[in-house]
Amino acid sequence: MAVNLDSMDRTLLRLLQQDGRLTAQELADRLHLSPSQVGRRRQRLEAEGYIDTYRASLDPKRLGLTVEAFIRIVMATHTAENATDFLRLTRAREEITGAWTLTGEADYLLRVYTVDLAALNRLVQDVLLPHPAVSRVHSQIVMERVKPDAPLPV
Repeated sequence: MAVNLDSMDRTLLRLLQQDGRLTAQELADRLHLSPSQVGRRRQRLEAEGYIDTYRASLDPKRLGLTVEAFIRIVMATHTAENATDFLRLTRAREEITGAWTLTGEADYLLRVYTVDLAALNRLVQDVLLPHPAVSRVHSQIVMERVKPDAPLPV
């Protein structure tokens, strides 16, 4: 629960989500604070875990990653060993950019980016389906991203 956040902290978080490269001076100008006050607030928000990382958002198409897909995985059996082994696989494959455990029919949801459909097919046929922990794989190819990953509501 975000109990330690005042309206200035929330505004600072919104601004940083929109552009993590903003300098302390730029943030100070927008928040009507001094750069040192903004710096202290940012440091506190980082130390308290509200801000967990900074990264650049890359354009997958410019990188030649023309296929984005979501893959639902149903596990063969639900053992700790199977889960650990499958999670190790998801971390080792760079084309798997996100993995979530789910409730409902599927156990995992994977977000993947590949250079083409053949590469997606190889991932499914040669990597995921043969894995002993996997019972079923259902992939859905993204036709169009209508809303990119948006900032969290702060």
